[in-house]
Amino acid sequence: MAREFTAAQRVSLDQAIRAAEQVSRFEFSVFVGTAEGEPRAFAERLHSSLSTPSRSVLIMVDPMARLVEVVTGAEVRRVLTDHEVALAVLEMQSEFASGDLLRGLRRGTSMLAMASRAPRTLHAEA
Repeated sequence: MAREFTAAQRVSLDQAIRAAEQVSRFEFSVFVGTAEGEPRAFAERLHSSLSTPSRSVLIMVDPMARLVEVVTGAEVRRVLTDHEVALAVLEMQSEFASGDLLRGLRRGTSMLAMASRAPRTLHAEA
């Protein structure tokens, strides 16, 4: 996480990540900092270094370059569409533009979690 976050803001973001993981049953990670090299490739390298990349969502934000990348694992992509990711990115960018990095990350994480949660199933007994 970025050094510009206070301890309380880090706790707030961590709570949003934990809530997202409970809702979706996938792992969420956030990186805020300078992308090294091509941003998408950098985000994909970060994602592949996670403990369970197939079940993970990585949000990478480079505030100085005004970049947001979201990388999803194979299992996540089965339930989370590109359109849903794009909507979350737009929401984050809107919050970032207003100067609220933390709120944008919390909102984007929540949107991705809600969109990727497993559908409820009802089973009829025979």
